[in-house]
Amino acid sequence: MLGLLFDVSGTSTQPTILFTAFEPSGDDHASIVIRELKSRYPDLRVCGWGGRKMQAAGAEIIELTGDAAVMGMPGLEKIREHRKMNTRIAEWVKENNVVVHVPVDSPAANFPVCSIMKSNGVKVIHMVAPQLWAWAPWRIRKLRRLTDHVMCVLPFEEDWFRSRGVDATFIGHPLFAEPIDESVLDQQVSGWKQGAQRIAVLPGSRPAEIKKNFPLLLGAYCKLKSEHADMVGMVAVTRPEIEPVLRQIAKDHGLDWPESLGLTYANTDAVVRWCSLALVVSGTVTLQIARQHRPMVIVYKLGRIGWSLLARWLIQTPYITLPNILAGREVVPELVPHFVGAEPIAERATELLEDSSAYETQIRELQSVSDRFADKNAAIGAADIIARYAGLGKPSMHCSDRDGEDSNADAAVSGTLGN
Repeated sequence: MLGLLFDVSGTSTQPTILFTAFEPSGDDHASIVIRELKSRYPDLRVCGWGGRKMQAAGAEIIELTGDAAVMGMPGLEKIREHRKMNTRIAEWVKENNVVVHVPVDSPAANFPVCSIMKSNGVKVIHMVAPQLWAWAPWRIRKLRRLTDHVMCVLPFEEDWFRSRGVDATFIGHPLFAEPIDESVLDQQVSGWKQGAQRIAVLPGSRPAEIKKNFPLLLGAYCKLKSEHADMVGMVAVTRPEIEPVLRQIAKDHGLDWPESLGLTYANTDAVVRWCSLALVVSGTVTLQIARQHRPMVIVYKLGRIGWSLLARWLIQTPYITLPNILAGREVVPELVPHFVGAEPIAERATELLEDSSAYETQIRELQSVSDRFADKNAAIGAADIIARYAGLGKPSMHCSDRDGEDSNADAAVSGTLGN
């Protein structure tokens, strides 16, 4: 079963905003927008195929997605289950007055749902633009058919999509929507192990990437620890059930789990606050680290044959990791694709730990990267655009500290709506 079924058969004529998110990161991103919408329009019906955070934010969850069982499901089985779920979504939308659909990231899973929505006359507003600028730019034609507006989370994406005939607005990144309370994070880590070097190990969230990359990160940490007696580490994972998986992976690769290496879950910001250096799998979490200006080494293991035959010809950007893409140059060591063992990872980490100039330079560069998101709030920007497309009008109540903010959403959608 792909998701825990709540109420697919429910019928409602009330105008409804539907979010679909199929991974934990999508659940995170959608939840802040749902919370913002519900704060403005308490009686608004928001439904979702999504996760617990969306539910906590006020969404009526139709099916629970993005859980541990789904993430670990084999590829073909997952495809079959998604097809079954799409059938249930198609039946549900015919019985409910969906005025706006917000697909969150996961284009492979969301594009079929967008097609269903468009065939039912529903406005589709993508949140987190498909990264067509990085690979498969020819899919822009499909996106034009399947979207009314794209809410971009990276600064350069708005111009890229608009120049190709897709309405788009840079809303900021959800990771930057809420301020970090450093005093709270300091309290959370107050009982953690301390050392001259504190290494964060972030192996990703998807089963396949964890299986490929965790042995490399663990091996690199062990190598570093052998050369730095006063080093401690912390592995950050999204869910507690990942811990036994990691320990089994270590055992299968003949790697000892050092006593100096702890583990925590659903606590990434605290781990980043605590660490002096991060060893991280390429992905959105690299921006989470950049936000706190912590130096890092980024890794992603790929097979040589697959890279040579396919990936190297599809990727359109000179850099692959987000901090370097945003900076337009390599400000963070990126071992992507990485074909060999842990040694090069440890070497790049050692260079940063032992060269204070390189270490401080990366901190300054990451500050510049994070500054590009400083004047945007993704929750507010997204809620503005969704409200416009849904025809919700002025909210009856709104947070006083946001009354004066303008996300430029009015200008972004007024031409489309004719308002």
